[in-house]
Amino acid sequence: MKPNLILHVVSKFLIPLIIIFALYVQFHGDFGPGGGFQAGVIFSAAIILYALVFGLDAAEKIIPSQVLRILASFGLLLYAGVGVVTLLLGANYLDYSVLGSTKIAGQHLGILLVELGVGITVAAVMLILYFAFAGRGRT
Repeated sequence: MKPNLILHVVSKFLIPLIIIFALYVQFHGDFGPGGGFQAGVIFSAAIILYALVFGLDAAEKIIPSQVLRILASFGLLLYAGVGVVTLLLGANYLDYSVLGSTKIAGQHLGILLVELGVGITVAAVMLILYFAFAGRGRT
């Protein structure tokens, strides 16, 4: 495939903006629409755009498959770990109010950590699936 200069330039400009928007959606999710799932999909879309423009091998050099598996596991453990910590602190599973000095602070911290776990897991799994389907048939 012959490289397209316009696609390369435009994507080098857009990909950082897409990632910044994913971070905005991630960390603004507890105040408005958005959150971990949406941010994970947006982030993975930026990497998929990179793979489409620059090639699958270049994208796999940025985020290797082994790192994606670790991130998917870490996100799940972060989500479940918040629930286990709330149980150890004497509350119900995922009752965030015990995580902070006040109920509001605890709920804010809890939802932030849970949404971060969801975002990491969704982004990693989306990229694992894309790399698996896009890379089939390669030797």
